[in-house]
Amino acid sequence: MAEVLLFHHIQGLTDGVVAFADELRGAGHTVHTPDVFDGRTFGTLDEGAAHAKEVGFDTLRERAERAADDLPAGLVYAGFSLGVGPAQKLAQTRPGARGALLFHSCMPITGEWAFGPWPDGVPVQIHGMDQDPFFAEEGDIDAARELVATVGPSAELFVYPGEQHLFADSSLASYDADAATLMTKRVLDFLDRA
Repeated sequence: MAEVLLFHHIQGLTDGVVAFADELRGAGHTVHTPDVFDGRTFGTLDEGAAHAKEVGFDTLRERAERAADDLPAGLVYAGFSLGVGPAQKLAQTRPGARGALLFHSCMPITGEWAFGPWPDGVPVQIHGMDQDPFFAEEGDIDAARELVATVGPSAELFVYPGEQHLFADSSLASYDADAATLMTKRVLDFLDRA
């Protein structure tokens, strides 16, 4: 079974993120869910973004990365949207990564925002919606395609029909049960191989 470090999205460690983690736990995986918002959750993306800006994105990234300090090296790093940054950075830079799961976002692997080359032998899955204004229109889908083309067969990009950003969070109005169910099945298959 895999051990997963899962980072929440811009609305915080919501009940939906916890439910997703619990579903992975129910399949026998160990899942850590650090709360970089110190218990605060937000009803909208804009409220969460205002909080993140107030706290500072660098501070939030540092909190997330420190969550790995006391955990073993052989982790699968996962993140929802805002949480993709630290998940992807740790997968690319912390030795021993067993995989990466990137939900609703993907960082470039080349250029000024890149964390460096993708490490050999580290599989990755990326999930997003084809009309999500953040994923599809702000360059994340292009970064995901580049990552898949670079990494090859151990990288998978799954694009679902729809325009919801946080479609896998069952506690939000953006939840899409069909897409989330399919995503979860694919994630569990990935973890079984990790």
